[in-house]
Amino acid sequence: MSAIVHFLNKRPSEMGYNITLLIARIGFGGMMLPHGWPKLTNYAERSSTFADPLGIGSELSLISAVFAEVFCAVLLILGLGSRLVLIPLMFTMFVAGVIHHADDPFSSREKALLYLVAYFLLFITGPGKYSLDSLLWGKRKKA
Repeated sequence: MSAIVHFLNKRPSEMGYNITLLIARIGFGGMMLPHGWPKLTNYAERSSTFADPLGIGSELSLISAVFAEVFCAVLLILGLGSRLVLIPLMFTMFVAGVIHHADDPFSSREKALLYLVAYFLLFITGPGKYSLDSLLWGKRKKA
């Protein structure tokens, strides 16, 4: 029993922390791609009928969703410009969960809100050591 208590009270290692962030980036970025890819590949058919919850027009709404759900998701997976690309992802999930599905049952909003929370947590923590951000702009060790 004391071994279990010890394990539960143990601080995560730096490596464990960074692997967790890597898995979260790949997982939440990768799971967003199937939402955005059909929007990109069927752009012509959807551009005039896409939902416009902000009143900016169907085409601009679709462009914004595709940008976040495809391009920003890929950059998040790579860990490149992570905090910057999380802003459009959080905004898109906020619009989907709070504005677009506002009158729908919670089950219709739940997925967008879960993504919003995950993206917010990644925004706060940063991409971690196993990211292109860290590789390109991480702290340099002094010789």
